[in-house]
Amino acid sequence: MLQMWRMLLLCAASLVTVPAICQSADTQEMVRVLVAYHSLSGHTEKMADAVAQGARAVPGTQVILKRVGAVTSDELFSVDAIVLGSPVYWSNMAGEVKQFIDDWQFKFGVFPEFKLKNKVGAAFVTGGQISSGKELTMLSILAAMLGNYMVAVSGGGAFGASATTEGNSPGIDEQELAGARELGGRVAEVSAALKRGIARHESRTGVSGP
Repeated sequence: MLQMWRMLLLCAASLVTVPAICQSADTQEMVRVLVAYHSLSGHTEKMADAVAQGARAVPGTQVILKRVGAVTSDELFSVDAIVLGSPVYWSNMAGEVKQFIDDWQFKFGVFPEFKLKNKVGAAFVTGGQISSGKELTMLSILAAMLGNYMVAVSGGGAFGASATTEGNSPGIDEQELAGARELGGRVAEVSAALKRGIARHESRTGVSGP
């Protein structure tokens, strides 16, 4: 008789705990990463694809891969991270990328609410020569992100992923693509950790929002 009651208790416990576990897995929030870029030669587009691959390799990550001119305000504000890529023109970002950053305010209206606050930001670039202003360009992109209260991260290099496409390196090699994938993976991982931390803070304090 005692053994039968034990069996019944075990069955009841399984009915309570299993759905709870399943529910936890089903309701896990997806991390959304926007990889936006400008490319004329196709080099920056190739790096963007690699960044997207690295982000998608992290479980629970959804990636939006688009040219900067095609990004909508809904996409910009709904993602958890923005990875921005540009070719290097005269030690600076392409005009199309700068226009996209300017559009954050003049077209999408991020200020004064700082609508990109606490989103993860990262940069990647391609340049013709080894010393062609790639780090300066990445820093310019990251500076715009920091000015919007975003959380800037690196990966694939000190300031982000980069590739040299002329001279002794006529194209993008596997090591440079690996750096781009590393950047995408780190962005996804940091975004997930940050999102979990914010959710825990909100559950403890009862205060929602950035």
